[in-house]
Amino acid sequence: MSPSERAARLRMIVLDVDGVLTDGRLYIGPQGEAMKAFDVRDGHGIKLLREAGLMVALLTARRSDIVAARARELGIELVRQGEVDKAAGFARLLADTGVPAAQCGYIGDDWPDLPVLAQAGLAATVADACAECKAIAHWISTAPAGRGAVRELAEFIVRAQGKYDDLLARHSSGGLHA
Repeated sequence: MSPSERAARLRMIVLDVDGVLTDGRLYIGPQGEAMKAFDVRDGHGIKLLREAGLMVALLTARRSDIVAARARELGIELVRQGEVDKAAGFARLLADTGVPAAQCGYIGDDWPDLPVLAQAGLAATVADACAECKAIAHWISTAPAGRGAVRELAEFIVRAQGKYDDLLARHSSGGLHA
């Protein structure tokens, strides 16, 4: 099955955070995590996925108030932080939503993501991911982590689902505001 065929049947996309939505760098100050940088284009891509009718979830091994705040800003309700065993976290997420793995995409970048990538209906990774993730991915962005890779994936998915032109027209006419 081609990556486009896999993307066409997705009902949910699950995103890793560090190394996917961010460039993977951690800024830690005296009180702990001080900052993460998110790309506004990735945020818009997430909004496009939601407008196209897909569920969007975050699955991350770390815990961060910054991630919780960004998720709220983007309207992401399915947020699983502190999931060190990502395969178990993914299984719980699928059970909670009723979405089968074959209809769920996942984008990750490093070894902890490998078990989830192996199960996902569409396994995606970023341009600067580890070689092992790239080896099993169905789709690889041209953009690096934290710099538009999620937006690129979002456009790929909405195109595969035949929703791109409608979303673009609605945004171009001023019908939607991101």
